[in-house]
Amino acid sequence: MTTRREFLTKGSLSLLGLSAMPALLSQCQSSDSNDLTDAFSFPRVSPESEGIESEAIINFLSAAQKSGLEWHSFKILRRGNVLAEGHWAPFKEEYKHTLYSLSKAFTSTAIGLAVKEGLITVEDSVISFFPEELPDIIDAKLQNMKVKHLLTMNSGHTNGTMDNMRTKSGEQTWVKSFLEQTPVHEPGTHFFYNTGATYMLGAIIHAKTGQNLEEYLKPRFFDKLEIVGYDWEISPEGLNTAGYGLRLKTEDIAKLGQFYLQNGTWNGEEILSAEWVAEASKKHTESQEGDGDWSQGYGYQFWRCKPEPGFYRGDGAFGQYCIIIPQYDMTIAVTSESFDMGKSMQVIWDTILPAVEGEPLRENKTALRELRSLCENLSITTPSVNASSDNVSEINKQVFKATENNYGIKSIQFDVADDQGTLNFDTIDGKNTMHFGIEKWITNDVYTVNNFPVANRIHMPSLIAATATWLDDNTLQITRKFVEAVHGDTLICHFEDDKLDISFKNSISQNTHNGEDERANLIGTI
Repeated sequence: MTTRREFLTKGSLSLLGLSAMPALLSQCQSSDSNDLTDAFSFPRVSPESEGIESEAIINFLSAAQKSGLEWHSFKILRRGNVLAEGHWAPFKEEYKHTLYSLSKAFTSTAIGLAVKEGLITVEDSVISFFPEELPDIIDAKLQNMKVKHLLTMNSGHTNGTMDNMRTKSGEQTWVKSFLEQTPVHEPGTHFFYNTGATYMLGAIIHAKTGQNLEEYLKPRFFDKLEIVGYDWEISPEGLNTAGYGLRLKTEDIAKLGQFYLQNGTWNGEEILSAEWVAEASKKHTESQEGDGDWSQGYGYQFWRCKPEPGFYRGDGAFGQYCIIIPQYDMTIAVTSESFDMGKSMQVIWDTILPAVEGEPLRENKTALRELRSLCENLSITTPSVNASSDNVSEINKQVFKATENNYGIKSIQFDVADDQGTLNFDTIDGKNTMHFGIEKWITNDVYTVNNFPVANRIHMPSLIAATATWLDDNTLQITRKFVEAVHGDTLICHFEDDKLDISFKNSISQNTHNGEDERANLIGTI
């Protein structure tokens, strides 16, 4: 049976990142993007008032803790009310988060808006939008490809198209590279999860409006739902990447879910038609073989889910979820760095779904207090071996001159105190300082990209939280979390006589079978 991870690999979304091209962000954001406090806020109520025991959500949090997976945030809503929510430190409510393929749900929404406005139909031929980008020989299968085939991952391809699209960046547009890749199957007859198809949906919006997805969605969707502070990666042509690359807050994921629960309305205004929501969320095609949560069929960029009573979700790599359950009037938003997405969902299915009742329940003040305390104190466990080293005074403020390296580092200096420390780099671009806690998280207040980049991964600007522990008197391990992305990174700093040797373990190589981190060690000498 094909796994979700294999889907991503075959669909050209590498587990080590999305491409080797430079990270580009669309500059179109809400006019309020610097104000991280949304004017709109869901009401907060007790779970019992909406027919769910607080104890069930306590059980969810316990199961999440025992799962061995890394959870970043969750938010559970029923009838438009937040029953419980939390962020595992160092992640916070006000931080946006990488969505990976959950971005596709927003692209699907844009297509629905364009259909409502009469700009396109799902029966339109794909090549009709791109007369200047067509290959010299137009295959009959390409001629027959329609918008609905892109929406349902039925373009007819059997391999991901994104790799070729990115490889030829600079030579030709991503659209042209997609159209050059001839489908193997007749469109509409073969499901293959292909992020290039989603990119083409965004390109169709651009072809009809002259706007990228962010520009198109801003007045029609983002502004109406008061979604602010987001950003979205762009292709070399300035189009949003569509199938990935959107970053926004967990509250905004919940807004998307609530919007679909309300059949495309918000504040009494019909933004999408109820007919479109029903069409987008229903099963249009078989998907993965087997009986898992990727085997229940696919809609317009939404997956059908396995458990009764039958519902749907948008999801993204490493456990980014917008779960929409119309029968219960519920939506569940989750962000994480999960290396077993099926297990993540099963935790939710096993603890939350069985607890849903039709009527309000008697309040349980003791359980509610416990739940709220748990939610307020969630934290990713910090590595803890030794909080101190007998050699710290010999290491502190020593300047280690870096040997030749590909990181642009000229020298390294440490200053480690009882409960926190700093790592100072002198680089070819200037000074760079990272603060870390000793067996606790400290979040740096400067947005930066990873100064030790992993090959074939896009590194988006993010705040970085860091914690450190001494593995022995001569080895300081610093763990970093990119709190507006998904992944983490570990620096193992070994001091021996007058030499410093820093090796690396990124969170993907630590948790998958991809092998050791391939980055070269950084060496410094006094």
